[in-house]
Amino acid sequence: MASMICSPTLGSFSFKRSGRPNNSVGASSCCVVKAMRIEKPLEELYNVRVERKVSTERLTQLGVSRWSIWKTGKCKLPWDWQVNQLVYIEEGEVRVVPEGSQRFMRFVAGDLVCYPKWFEADLFFNGPYQERYSFRAYGDD
Repeated sequence: MASMICSPTLGSFSFKRSGRPNNSVGASSCCVVKAMRIEKPLEELYNVRVERKVSTERLTQLGVSRWSIWKTGKCKLPWDWQVNQLVYIEEGEVRVVPEGSQRFMRFVAGDLVCYPKWFEADLFFNGPYQERYSFRAYGDD
């Protein structure tokens, strides 16, 4: 399931049917065709990778217990990533709004998120939040 729930944008256009008689007086015969625009998930657009409900084995494999801890409360924080960063959310949730976007990604406790180098976004925290993080150099995975 994507972390972003969005309603598709609908548009419509009409066209006249040709070669068919018009059975009603004064009414034009036409059809309405609805078209749907499907938007890509923000994670795909901005190359943000997320693993949901990460297993204990995966956390051990990555050495998450040795990563640095960062905590905050309710706040908004503009952020830009100078290097790739791997984050494991231990408590709370964060809404990530990429710079220039009206849409957001939502990550919650149990998610492992990889933010790419040079990504810029505003982070919104609704309450207590705690994460473990590791900055990743080229080739670290």
